[in-house]
Amino acid sequence: MDKHDPVYKFQLRQRVRLARSRFPGRSGFVDHEFEVVRLMPADENGEVSYRVKSANSELAVREHEISA
Repeated sequence: MDKHDPVYKFQLRQRVRLARSRFPGRSGFVDHEFEVVRLMPADENGEVSYRVKSANSELAVREHEISA
């Protein structure tokens, strides 16, 4: 692994939840379980993102926005 390769806390097909609602006042995503479907590159600050999917939606989230 190159020292510049991002380190991912979560893996493909892992089940995760949003750490908090991305939409204050709307509880639509709070308790939904998502599956990691894509590992995305790190941003300029080194934080990686993920593409996550549930039965009803697909989102791009940053690592700090989800938990196992």
